[in-house]
Amino acid sequence: MSIEIRPFQPFDLPGMYRVCLRTGDSGGDATALYHDPDLLGHVFAGPYPAADPGLTFVAADAFGVLGYVVATADSAAYEKWREHHWYAPLRLRHPEAMADDPGDGSRDWQLVAQLHRKPLAEGDPLYESHPAHLHIDILPRGQGAGLGRRLMSALLEALRARGVRGLHLGVGGGNPGARAFYQALGFTEARRHDWGSVMVLDLRDGAARRSST
Repeated sequence: MSIEIRPFQPFDLPGMYRVCLRTGDSGGDATALYHDPDLLGHVFAGPYPAADPGLTFVAADAFGVLGYVVATADSAAYEKWREHHWYAPLRLRHPEAMADDPGDGSRDWQLVAQLHRKPLAEGDPLYESHPAHLHIDILPRGQGAGLGRRLMSALLEALRARGVRGLHLGVGGGNPGARAFYQALGFTEARRHDWGSVMVLDLRDGAARRSST
């Protein structure tokens, strides 16, 4: 069965939300972890094509969306946009009182807390050298077919066409396969945290360019 990599279209959004949920537990299915099945998508998928649809690409087959990559070319500007145009109305649906752990093993409260967390006043210094960032998710039925590399190639080409100098992303410590994937594309670790690490890619580096093709 053929799998198409193409630019985002508005009708892709429901499928992207399903992919986000089914890969939301360090690559595994997070359906049982959220009372609101859309909440992960609201945080990690939906705002990106709303802010800049030209940096979202999807992988689709006859059964629908099975993977995507979303990104922003300017993380600082994106966070300001998200704060006013995306998070502000979401907070009305998810008030801060919902950020308390109910003790039932669900994780909605963690994302609600993120919705209400104010952005850094000065931003992140990493945004100067590597201003773009991304999220990529692929369902199990699409893994092992080279879709991750194809999606990344489409995104990197779009970022370089805009003259973006660098890219960063977060990799959870419980997802070593993702870390190995990014290393194969030329990413290196910039920071380590208790939850995982931040990896970066210099988009002006010819070696990194060759590794994405």
